[in-house]
Amino acid sequence: MRIICAAAVIAILAGPAYGQSKVPTTLEEMMGSRKTPDQIEKEQAADKAYKESLKKIPDAKPADPWGNARGADAPKTVAKAPAAKKPAAKTGSAAAQQ
Repeated sequence: MRIICAAAVIAILAGPAYGQSKVPTTLEEMMGSRKTPDQIEKEQAADKAYKESLKKIPDAKPADPWGNARGADAPKTVAKAPAAKKPAAKTGSAAAQQ
């Protein structure tokens, strides 16, 4: 009985692991990824055309989503100057001697 239970547990645990393996789903994957020179040339031409089309896209202007809410006469935010450092507080024996 223990052997049957152990086999059942192993089968249950092996199911999800088997589902994660890569199984070829298309005929091309089953036959291998051999491409003819004509297919390779077509892919390279398509990639080149895609990259050229990306160069034609103009750069976008930076958007200000809160621009309408502020108004035209509102001052722009200015970076604050860092505050001056305070002297370190003395602790320990050095404070007791003074």
